[in-house]
Amino acid sequence: MKNLPLSGQQKHQFGAALLLSLSLLSCTETKTKNVPAPTPPKPTTPVVNEEARDYAQYTELIWKDEFDGGTIDQTKWTHELGASGWGNNELQNYTNSTDNSYLRNGMLVIQAQKQTTGSNAYTSARLITKGKQSFQYGRIDVRAKIPKGKGVWPAIWMLGADIDQNNWPKCGEIDIMELRGSRPTELISTMHYANSMGVHEYKGTTQNLSEDLSADFHTYSVVRSKNLTRFYLDGSATPYYTFSATDASPFPFNNPFFVILNVAVGGNFDGNPDGSTTFPQQMQVDYVRYYQYK
Repeated sequence: MKNLPLSGQQKHQFGAALLLSLSLLSCTETKTKNVPAPTPPKPTTPVVNEEARDYAQYTELIWKDEFDGGTIDQTKWTHELGASGWGNNELQNYTNSTDNSYLRNGMLVIQAQKQTTGSNAYTSARLITKGKQSFQYGRIDVRAKIPKGKGVWPAIWMLGADIDQNNWPKCGEIDIMELRGSRPTELISTMHYANSMGVHEYKGTTQNLSEDLSADFHTYSVVRSKNLTRFYLDGSATPYYTFSATDASPFPFNNPFFVILNVAVGGNFDGNPDGSTTFPQQMQVDYVRYYQYK
């Protein structure tokens, strides 16, 4: 078949069609270039150490304070201040004075004193890691020598890091160690929480020991895994108390918590000091360490 030459009108129509095709192609390319690429989903941070392991398997040191410096590390600890009774009718005023907390010979010393400030007859200190370090799954060890005496109340404990959003007891409380100063052979560990109606409930244990806990240093430990909290003394392979998700509903203890170290005086727990109680009374803390497993 012969290729016949195009007439002028045909040439004009062909040229217009060609221009239209090129224009459409150009628009398509421009639109394609301007379409942003889809944003890939952000990788989720895995929650580590959910599985429960034996005490000795937590070997990776993640965080610590050995209290070896000259002053308390303000990047790790905050002094909580006040003389409000703290919900327990306590008698002390918590201060940030070096009369009440300081470092000495590689130890943190929290010292309760008979010292009047305002209407309070005693001063002491309460240190927290809130806003600076929180802890979820893993093992916390606190090696400490605790005081005794009627009305003296040393404690190593934790509160839910979301306490400003979910007030106590909804945030949860883990009492790793509490001691009634009048009963220095009794180790108390307690879990506090809210039931489905928001009402405070608690479960725990009182360990009656053969030794006076104030006589020497001991290591107080809690191991947290998903739906399980276990308590240990002096690195024992066997926990002396176990608390699981079946013990509380809702169960706030899978959340991050912060650490609290303090010595209270008086109040509901052990009553007020009497003539047999001497001051000052000191809790000496050798270290706080946080471990996870590989």
